[in-house]
Amino acid sequence: MFVTYLRRELAGRRKQTAIVAIGMALAIALVIIVNAVSSGVQLAQSTVLASVYGVGTDITVSQTPTAPTEGESGAGGPQNFDFGADDGATTDGTTTVSQARLSVDRGTTSFDSTALDTVSGIDNVTAAAATLSLSNTTFDGALPDFSESGGMPTGGDAAAGGTPPSGGPDGAGGSSFSVDSFTVLGLDPADEAVGPLSAVSLTDGRSLESADAGTNVAVLDASYATTAELVVGDTVAIAGTDFTVVGLVSASSADAATASNVYIPLDVAQSLSGLDGQVTDVYVQAASSTDIDQIQTDIETALPDATVQTQSDLASSVSGSLSSASDLVKNLGLWLSLIVLAAAFLIAILFTISGVTRRTREFGTLKAIGWSNGRIVRQVAGESLVQGLIGGIVGIAIGLIGIFVINLVAPTLTAGAAATEAGPMGMPGGGGFGQQAAEAATSDIVLQVPVTLSVILIAVGLAVLGGLLAGAIGGWRASRLRPAEALRSIA
Repeated sequence: MFVTYLRRELAGRRKQTAIVAIGMALAIALVIIVNAVSSGVQLAQSTVLASVYGVGTDITVSQTPTAPTEGESGAGGPQNFDFGADDGATTDGTTTVSQARLSVDRGTTSFDSTALDTVSGIDNVTAAAATLSLSNTTFDGALPDFSESGGMPTGGDAAAGGTPPSGGPDGAGGSSFSVDSFTVLGLDPADEAVGPLSAVSLTDGRSLESADAGTNVAVLDASYATTAELVVGDTVAIAGTDFTVVGLVSASSADAATASNVYIPLDVAQSLSGLDGQVTDVYVQAASSTDIDQIQTDIETALPDATVQTQSDLASSVSGSLSSASDLVKNLGLWLSLIVLAAAFLIAILFTISGVTRRTREFGTLKAIGWSNGRIVRQVAGESLVQGLIGGIVGIAIGLIGIFVINLVAPTLTAGAAATEAGPMGMPGGGGFGQQAAEAATSDIVLQVPVTLSVILIAVGLAVLGGLLAGAIGGWRASRLRPAEALRSIA
């Protein structure tokens, strides 16, 4: 009886059913698309961060650089090249000089490697790895012979990259030099489960192995190797020491960049840079995502001077159009979905109440022949529930089509994980060319919108909720009919 009556009533009110179902469908489709795009943006952010911080890295531990005291350059400060009278080779009155320095990256500072043991001992930490981020800066120059005046001048601050124009400072003509720099990352070859090297794919040769500790071997970023015209088996000079290239790697995602140009064993990096027992970052993997807050708190307690960040914290550093898309989805998308969903629920409720009002005679007759209020409420609620489910099914179909279209178009977003600023680049004698901003490498991320079961279940739940809400209010209105109204409706 219930199903037969339900089918007849829905068939007799096709216009109302269609309007309610369409409103619900559009709202649910929008919710599905917004949630799917939000998931896609989060995956894109994870891709960018993974290329820098490593797969499975839940927490990073670093230390905020301290301001240098007077007369000091500070950790990560500008490179100073000091030339003595016996440095370089002099030919025809011109001295050729080449020096290399390996130091902590600008904007970072080193701290004691015992922090790794402290972090590893914290509850729910399943893996931890330490790295040392360095910059290798090489000065090559041809300068006038200053030996007669007591030696060549002290080199000024040299920032990364570039070849300044010829002509020395203080009128010293005929001099020219170039400053070249690339990034170097020292890491423990035995730690592969967490950290930047876990986020790359091997393209040639081999990766670093446990047996490589203490040896001069290097793995290069494939893009950097192409630019530097290096292949597996070649040598690369780091701080004046030759390293054999044993492998080439690239980011696991074709849209991202790796964390460094060159990867070498941690102990070798510490020795060459003069930072024995020092690291710049500790990467942490939690046993579960629910443990991250607890681990972060425990690390901050154990290492009060450390800066502890989670991936959600680091996501705020993602810049470019990916950041704009994230803000748009979180703000406009969320509120738009809520407003449209509320409007759809309101439409369903109003049409249900309107339908009940027009059916006063019908419900009066049913009451007069013995239908209880509960049975009438169930009947109205059943009709509204079916209307909501129809809208839900159509909405899921529209939402899936929308997701398919987005993935077919595959919009490309630009993203970067950080930005640094180089200091003043000085010439020998202290001449400077001012500030040069060095923006972090950006990558193009193709937005892929995933379809997840949870989103589909949410859509079905919203459809059921909307139908039940409209049915409950409409049923309550129908149950308010009194016996007198029922008799008048029959008469």
